[in-house]
Amino acid sequence: MKYYDKLIFELSRPGRKGYELPADNYGCDALKEIPADLLRKDAPELPEVSELDVVRHYTNLSSKNFGVDTGFYPLGSCTMKYNPKINEEVAAMPEFAGLHPLQPAESAQGALELYYNLQKALANIAGLAEFTLNPYAGAHGELTGLMVMRQYHISRGDEKRRKVIVPDSAHGTNPASAMVAGLEVIEVKSKPNGSIDVEDLKPLLDDTVAGIMMTNPNTLGMFETEIMEIAKLVHEAGGLLYYDGANLNPMLGKVRPGDMGFDIMHINLHKTFSTPHGGGGPGSGPVGVAAHLVDLLPNPRVKKGEDGKFYVENGDKSLGSISSFLGNFGVMMKAYAYILSLGKENLKNVGPMATLNANYIKESLKDDYLLPIEGACKHEFVFDGLKDKSTGVTTLNVAKRLLDYGFHAPTIYFPLLFHESMMIEPTETESKETLDEFIEVMHKVAKEARENPDMVKNAPHTTLISHPDETTAAKKPILTYRQMKG
Repeated sequence: MKYYDKLIFELSRPGRKGYELPADNYGCDALKEIPADLLRKDAPELPEVSELDVVRHYTNLSSKNFGVDTGFYPLGSCTMKYNPKINEEVAAMPEFAGLHPLQPAESAQGALELYYNLQKALANIAGLAEFTLNPYAGAHGELTGLMVMRQYHISRGDEKRRKVIVPDSAHGTNPASAMVAGLEVIEVKSKPNGSIDVEDLKPLLDDTVAGIMMTNPNTLGMFETEIMEIAKLVHEAGGLLYYDGANLNPMLGKVRPGDMGFDIMHINLHKTFSTPHGGGGPGSGPVGVAAHLVDLLPNPRVKKGEDGKFYVENGDKSLGSISSFLGNFGVMMKAYAYILSLGKENLKNVGPMATLNANYIKESLKDDYLLPIEGACKHEFVFDGLKDKSTGVTTLNVAKRLLDYGFHAPTIYFPLLFHESMMIEPTETESKETLDEFIEVMHKVAKEARENPDMVKNAPHTTLISHPDETTAAKKPILTYRQMKG
């Protein structure tokens, strides 16, 4: 291991110093302003390193991070698409970044106009009446949408509707959000092709059902061709349709959830509209609703007056507030810049390109990897591990071997419908050359699995950390210098 690959604590040498506190600019001794009983009795035990050590350590550490800006990131179900750098420039504009959430509306008209225009753009894209941008993430948007669903039935005196139908292939957040919203989860089975089994759905629909949660295309990347029949059945039973926007990317500009019959949906701005995500944020999960649910959207809401000015309003029929202020504004700015830079004429190309890329990879690899569902997919697809499983090489082994070739692994072991699931989503932003290189490596790994399985089983071989004890790392993490010294 190189010297600068070590942890910053390992670089520490007694007496070494790489900082100097700035001079006092306020004409007083800051320490004298702190009550004596609040001051430390002993100096903090921190690493003692030079400035050069610190700079090299963190610069080298940053270069080891993998992201969309450094390589192909085919993480299925996550839509890890490229974030154009103009989006970052817009979000960093001091005229926006310097605003305070508690400023009066009169002094934040530009920000409110952006918020209002983005609401309208998303409503147009989704085929719904209105959006709130307040939720902080996709799961938060799910919870908000389900709260709207619950409030709708309560407002009509129909409080017995507490069941939400969720497909067996759903994202894990779907049943989790329903439970948090105080609703009961009922599972509907999928057919062999991954779509909802309408015959299994029918007996579940009674006067206790609040609604159904769906993605379309579904988690396997297949379009729900019976969506209009499903919408008819659910609506006739008095329920609402909730659209999980996780898989909206291949639909952009081609199909609108509102036109399919959905009443409520959330959109992951940090996925479909290009803000990089991962590592806990930032995210944004705007929620859109059909016309008969608009008054239930959470407070506050941004409106436009007859005089052309924008203002913030709290509605009497709203389900209440679900966040501080108006959500993650920086993510909204990136989404708005993305939509404007593409325009209506180019936004409609996103879905077809994402679909083309996914089908190209699928068809190129199905001789080496087991394809459980034949036919055209949308933005993503699922393999059930290697076609030849005789040498015992697993999906996890393949994923780790990809790291040696400089590719991030796809999503593995999800969805749970298949034992060795490998979900691949290339997004529309990748070139054919990048896809061809990924396909070549995937074939190479499959060949290695047949001819030299131990090579794949013991991968990765080139990363700094190969096979960490993840259980111990989670249960007994070393988080301080004192722990490091033992």
